[in-house]
Amino acid sequence: MILHICGAAEWAEVGEGAEYRPPSLGEVGFIHCSDFGTVHLPANVRYRGRTDLVLLEIDPAKIGVPVRWEEGLPPHPAGIHFPHVYGPIPHAAVVGVHGFTETDDGGFRLPDSLAHR
Repeated sequence: MILHICGAAEWAEVGEGAEYRPPSLGEVGFIHCSDFGTVHLPANVRYRGRTDLVLLEIDPAKIGVPVRWEEGLPPHPAGIHFPHVYGPIPHAAVVGVHGFTETDDGGFRLPDSLAHR
């Protein structure tokens, strides 16, 4: 499974049978995703203070477009690679939607609903 961070309202606009197409798909040609161990990295850099986020849990086998593990944009100093989805994500490929908020001590971490997998 891979994960994608987005606003709850943004995801709510994607109806069953539709495809998720965030702005990054048009801007850089892919959708930024993470895995369970790295999702906090982009969240802590790009989403501080946001209270409207969800994590989309995505089954790559159901996407139907290439998923490539590549350097982040910008590259992470430790050389960590992230999954990039090169096309829209079908609603049916999203197998879970999880609330994603900052912890009381600041910063993001994997929600408990995903931490025990």
